[in-house]
Amino acid sequence: MTGSVEQLHFTPSDEANQLLARDPLALLIGFALDQQVTVQTAFAGPQKLKERLGTIEAAQLATMDPERLETAFREKPAVHRFPGAMATRVRELCAMVDEEYGGDASRLWREAGDSAELRRRIEALPGFGQMKVKALGAVLFKRFGVEAAADLTPPHPTLGDVDSAEALERYQAAKREHKAKMRAQRA
Repeated sequence: MTGSVEQLHFTPSDEANQLLARDPLALLIGFALDQQVTVQTAFAGPQKLKERLGTIEAAQLATMDPERLETAFREKPAVHRFPGAMATRVRELCAMVDEEYGGDASRLWREAGDSAELRRRIEALPGFGQMKVKALGAVLFKRFGVEAAADLTPPHPTLGDVDSAEALERYQAAKREHKAKMRAQRA
């Protein structure tokens, strides 16, 4: 990865946080899993998969027996609350990284000519909508110095601002408060 980040502070596990910082595919898998679970659960997923499967190489996960991958997702503690759907999503993500980027997930941002191209590349990933484009963009820009991600970074706090366990707590509290306000406005 670019920059000198030793770990991201998205989980309670230093090992999982270090994997996220040094392995671009682990970071993408964490973002793919960041849906209807806590940040900590989603971003601990790549480390759990690596421990259970012995790898998180794109080509290997993309071609792995679907039942074996799903079993790794279901093993207690489960990688995600929707193990079948997320095993499929991770397989699809890994297949795309393998086919489009030769298995090197960092090429997604390293070879993007500008923010528009980076946005298109992220949006093409399975399960990556506008919110994930902004969140991943913020992490790439603020934590790893990826200039092409600067224009993807929103003005409000994101995971890109998380640089410690305490910052993650503050970020999640602010996010809960924002969601409560949005629910109240809709009611």
